[in-house]
Amino acid sequence: MIEMVIDQRRRDLGGGFEVGRVLPYARRRMVGPFIFFDHMGPVDIAAGADRNLDVRPHPHIGLSTVSYLFSGEIMHRDSLGYAQAIRPAEVNWMVAGRGITHSERLERARAVGDRIHGIQAWVALPTELEETAPAFSHHAGDDLPQWQEAGVKGHLIAGSAYGLVAGAATHSPLFYAHLDMAAGATAEIPSGHSERALYVAAGEVEMEGRTFGAGKMLVVGTGASRVRATVPATVMVLGGEPVGERFIFWNFVSSSKDRLEQAASDWRAGRMKLPDADDREFIPLPDAPAPSAPAMS
Repeated sequence: MIEMVIDQRRRDLGGGFEVGRVLPYARRRMVGPFIFFDHMGPVDIAAGADRNLDVRPHPHIGLSTVSYLFSGEIMHRDSLGYAQAIRPAEVNWMVAGRGITHSERLERARAVGDRIHGIQAWVALPTELEETAPAFSHHAGDDLPQWQEAGVKGHLIAGSAYGLVAGAATHSPLFYAHLDMAAGATAEIPSGHSERALYVAAGEVEMEGRTFGAGKMLVVGTGASRVRATVPATVMVLGGEPVGERFIFWNFVSSSKDRLEQAASDWRAGRMKLPDADDREFIPLPDAPAPSAPAMS
């Protein structure tokens, strides 16, 4: 059963680079532990593009970031010393925990031009692990199991689903997968989790007699759910178990408003280390105060 349909809202990240913001949404802040979901592009970037398109160094706490591309390349650098390009069908999984900073640069696009298209998601950490040590891992190949059946080509990004387990170390029960569906193909949305959703990244799908195009997230109930592609479609399926009430301010996520304020103070005062290989500039803290409304799964 479809519980809610969420439309992406376009946001300019600077320099004309737009994303479709899906989560958090006013009436549905989280799906399982997924607290943030941005659809990047698709956007064609010409060689010599302005550096304002880059995401300069910025901080996170209390979450894991999950970067996944359909096309293009983005260069990641962080305060742990990792420098790792991400390309299609790969995953950069960064655990912020008690605090990390990183940048995301479009270096290949500036050099030779590129088409950027992908999904940036955040997964909230369980309360007892919010202050865990930060970490970074890159995953490709066998770490991201693939399968093909009846017009559906699947790629498991994180967690467990479809009888498979992905390589990234997760901190709570979840699943996250990319499905490329031929016209007329049908796919099951993994069961066994109390909160689930699918997102149409491209094409069009049909569910419960209704059709949905690109940019729509369908939040579904716990019963058996199947989706059919009416045209070739790219669909992301995701979900998991709730981790409890969360507050969000800027790039910070926490179960405590006081912790958000501390993180903001630390960033403003320069107490959060910048990436060694990218420490000449950073994104300043917004002027807006931390919100009092929680993000609830």
